[in-house]
Amino acid sequence: MKRTILAAAFISILFTACHNDHFITDPAYRKKVEAQFDRQKKLAVHREKQLFSVLDQSLTTTEEEALKFLFAYSTLSDLADYDGEFFLKNVRSSLAARDTFSWGKTIPENLFRHFVLPVRVNNENLDSSRWVFFAELKDRIRKLPMKEAVLEVNHWCHEKVTYRGTDIRTSSPLATVKTAFGRCGEESTFTVAALRSVGIPARQCYTPRWAHCDDNHAWVEVWVDGKWHFIGACEPDADLDLAWFTKPAKRAMLVNTTVFGDYEGPEDVLVKDTLFTRINVLQNYAPVKRVFARVVNPDGSAADSAAIEFQLYNYAEFYPLFRTVTDSKGLASFTTGFGDLVVWAAMKGRYGFARLDVRNTDTLTLSLNRTASDTLSVDFDLIPPAEADAGASVTDAQREKNNQRLSAEDGLRRGYEETFIDSLKAVRFARLVKLDPDTLWQFLRQSRGNWRTLTQFAMQVPEVEKGFVFPILYSLSEKDLRDVDTTVLFDVLLH
Repeated sequence: MKRTILAAAFISILFTACHNDHFITDPAYRKKVEAQFDRQKKLAVHREKQLFSVLDQSLTTTEEEALKFLFAYSTLSDLADYDGEFFLKNVRSSLAARDTFSWGKTIPENLFRHFVLPVRVNNENLDSSRWVFFAELKDRIRKLPMKEAVLEVNHWCHEKVTYRGTDIRTSSPLATVKTAFGRCGEESTFTVAALRSVGIPARQCYTPRWAHCDDNHAWVEVWVDGKWHFIGACEPDADLDLAWFTKPAKRAMLVNTTVFGDYEGPEDVLVKDTLFTRINVLQNYAPVKRVFARVVNPDGSAADSAAIEFQLYNYAEFYPLFRTVTDSKGLASFTTGFGDLVVWAAMKGRYGFARLDVRNTDTLTLSLNRTASDTLSVDFDLIPPAEADAGASVTDAQREKNNQRLSAEDGLRRGYEETFIDSLKAVRFARLVKLDPDTLWQFLRQSRGNWRTLTQFAMQVPEVEKGFVFPILYSLSEKDLRDVDTTVLFDVLLH
């Protein structure tokens, strides 16, 4: 008994010691985070108790610094919507993942800080997916090498979710699982959440517009054994760096990702905000070139602080891939692919534009020689980057094995969808709660895995207020029906 107690005490001391190390080892960066945390505390002063009293607990140095990092760079809406205990639970779940898997100790500090710890991926509602996914995945991948674990997590994601177009609001990871489908932005948000839940650095990557055709796409980059790779979110292939968009990505003019916090990495920075850093990762996919635009006034002098956009033609518009202002020499630069862009600049009521052939141009000179009263017509032949070989490939046997897995995973997902309420049960329920069966079935059908929320609401609404049920449900979009909860529904009913 004494030996058992002593052993347990030793393990406890060892665990505490490991987590009393600094989460942020660079004193200068730690000081920067502390300063930003203090600014956030002042902005969120009316939620001080709900948010920051969690720091009064007995925390390790690692936990405290990780928690302050999340507080320092969270949006004000997240500081308003979630309490300190939620952030602390995410910190502890992230640290548990780091301790559980063999790759945990191999991840550089800055990558863990920016691409594992953060809960937010896009503009989704935050939820408990970090620890829910960890619990479901840990035994499935614990003994796998890091690369195989990534592929296995993506197969798990495909078991849960497949592609279907939806509206622009991004569902939370758990809501996407409940729905069983999502657009590419939701699939990638969900997959990033799953990978981060098991301590694997991941980020959502996005080409805002393809160069060779209309449309855009989002996918996932994952850090494996020292290098970033890409995968199709919920679209597992037989290896990393394989997806249906491999060849299109090699023709892109921009691939970017938004990083939580003040990120100091090797990539080109597109936007440096107080709370996030947007970086250009096109070099992971295609040959790139840094091109310069020099903006001059009508008299030939440098146009300092002129607004400038590097634009790509897509969807019958010139879409700004990158916006910035010129320096004192009238210069601005952009790292992009080997295709054509239109560069547009403006300042003090004057503007200028020109076609930029990235293949053959290093510096484009642009004169602010036009005004809004000018009438003109210009013809452009805009050429995208040349088609390139896809590169990585797998054997026929590997492809067949992966296809068999995909088919089996489709079956698992269909099995889950069969648990949704059907029309017969919906009609029976409608009669029970004295609501029109056809109308109620339409709402229940659209709600998919969230149908129990709607039946609970319909069941608990007082008889005298039954007339409000359908008007409230009519006010919701299909996606709202798929992730609304009863608290919201009864709040609407009450007020």
